Amino acid sequence: MSTSVSKSKFRYLRWLWIPLLPLLLPLVALLLMAFWNIYVLPSATVNYSKDAEREIRFTWNVQDRIYRGRMSSGAATTDHGYLFPNSDFFMEFSWGVENQRWHCISITPKWPNMHIFLDADGNIDRRKGAGAESDRWRECKWDLAKP
Repeated sequence: MSTSVSKSKFRYLRWLWIPLLPLLLPLVALLLMAFWNIYVLPSATVNYSKDAEREIRFTWNVQDRIYRGRMSSGAATTDHGYLFPNSDFFMEFSWGVENQRWHCISITPKWPNMHIFLDADGNIDRRKGAGAESDRWRECKWDLAKP
């Protein structure tokens, strides 16, 4: 047999989440922003060969948003572009082994993600994904002069 007395004390508990709403909205906004950057914006990923013996240094330059870092063998790095890029948009990835020549490519990212593979020597491996997507990247203008 059920009574309405036990239900009445939980009747107002369902409204207790309303004061927490100002705290939950920023959390929801942060989750949406993370989803936007990961899944909505076109991005490019550079993968370094597992057979490499030396670490490479790299620089991402995306519309003057600059990141620098290091990649050990088997590692990857990624960055995203803009959903609606204008005519001034550019994305450049520069990399090199210490005390050796630096390489640079200018990338037009593909949605959702494009992959570029580097071989053990730090050169672009055209046998993997980058060969199929070679229309989406080109050597930087300053990198055309080979030593």
